[in-house]
Amino acid sequence: MAPGIKVVAFSGSLRKGSYNKGLIRSAIELSKGTIEGVEIEYVDISALPMLNTDLEKEGTFPPEVEDFRQKILGADSILFASPEYNYSVTAPLKNAIDWASRPPNVWAGKPAAIVSAGGGHGGAKSHYHLRQIGVFLDLHFINKPEFFLNAFQPPAKFNSDGDLIDEEAKNTLKEIIVSLKKFTLLLQGKN
Repeated sequence: MAPGIKVVAFSGSLRKGSYNKGLIRSAIELSKGTIEGVEIEYVDISALPMLNTDLEKEGTFPPEVEDFRQKILGADSILFASPEYNYSVTAPLKNAIDWASRPPNVWAGKPAAIVSAGGGHGGAKSHYHLRQIGVFLDLHFINKPEFFLNAFQPPAKFNSDGDLIDEEAKNTLKEIIVSLKKFTLLLQGKN
């Protein structure tokens, strides 16, 4: 059996019917069906308080922040579903990133991938800002393939529940997950 990896996935959108959450659901389905050796866990960031260092007491974090940080520490790699807001990442995603970067930085050394769905360029500008943030945090992003999905261009990419239905997009998402697995194993010295 091939070595496996554990991936934690976050969506920068808190909206119930978010297409970015739909990408994560699809990635989870793919990891259970057609990609061997990948376990993906969705972690909801909506309960995280806004970053406020006054909430840190004697080297401890609020319980929901500590739980979030432990999920990252327990993962081999990270999958970000990052919508684009005002040419950048969303406030909830940046808040989550900032909480996990508080000393000790739990992002350090983790391989990561980014996917996005939205209008226009499909969230592409958020990728570039997230990559810039990742440089400082010592996150290691895969370079290719890239995944920017224009969710509003026909034919339909998502159903009314926000689930990904476009087969071409699913194939590209699968390529992202396979690339993340290979890169993770390479960085771990297992490939």
